[in-house]
Amino acid sequence: MLALCERLALEAGRLVMTVFNADIIIRRKLDASPVTDADRASEKLILDGLRSHFPDIPCVAEEEASEGAAPRELGDTFFLVDPLDGTKEFIDRHTDFTVNIALIRNGRPELGVVYAPCTRRFFSGRPGAAYAIEVSPDHQMTGRRRIEVREGQVPLGIVASRSHRTPETNDFIRQVQAAEIVSVGSSLKFCLIASAEADVYPRFGRTMEWDTAAGDAVLRAAGGITRTTDGKPLIYGKRNQQGKLDFVNPSFIATGRTSGLPGLPAWPQTAE
Repeated sequence: MLALCERLALEAGRLVMTVFNADIIIRRKLDASPVTDADRASEKLILDGLRSHFPDIPCVAEEEASEGAAPRELGDTFFLVDPLDGTKEFIDRHTDFTVNIALIRNGRPELGVVYAPCTRRFFSGRPGAAYAIEVSPDHQMTGRRRIEVREGQVPLGIVASRSHRTPETNDFIRQVQAAEIVSVGSSLKFCLIASAEADVYPRFGRTMEWDTAAGDAVLRAAGGITRTTDGKPLIYGKRNQQGKLDFVNPSFIATGRTSGLPGLPAWPQTAE
């Protein structure tokens, strides 16, 4: 299953770059957010591949969901797909947009792949193993290495986006001694922690499950964890939430091995 998801992410990334290097036609969804031919073509490629190999596993994908086409029943196992995470960055010709595919089982992200086709940074994870994958200019895998989170030390490396910065995020950063890293897509923030390039990713503000599931899966496979602000592991498949849309995440903090360090909640290292 991981091999298939890796292959689909690479194929989708190749397709996305074809649009990126041509004229980008921008359309608007019902919520006024932008969508491009790259979003839709990437999603079709991924969903066709998943559904042909795993016809009994439901798929939840961003563009289908935006049109009201989410599965009626999810069961305990389903795929979450974000065919182009960072559409606004894609439109502005920034480089950190990603293709995300995740498998959710019993509310937890069990398998995930995150591919940034412009920079060719590629990460994947399954239970017990996470990888950084080397990719050639023509989007072919050329090698892989195991990755795992590092032992956090002061000052901590914090990843936090400038474009989605909230007062709560700024308050959190001020509470810890941190060397901050900015301006990377949400999925890549998880992966930087997984690959021992950073320690903490605080997110106070709305995200959707397809934004986070693949990166979260890589992080957990590398020995990290994503928790809500009450210390519980972030779960997936959230529907019928009072006052909220389906699949909306609460605020969360993703970490590597940082238990007991100054300024961070005193959570146990293992939470699942």
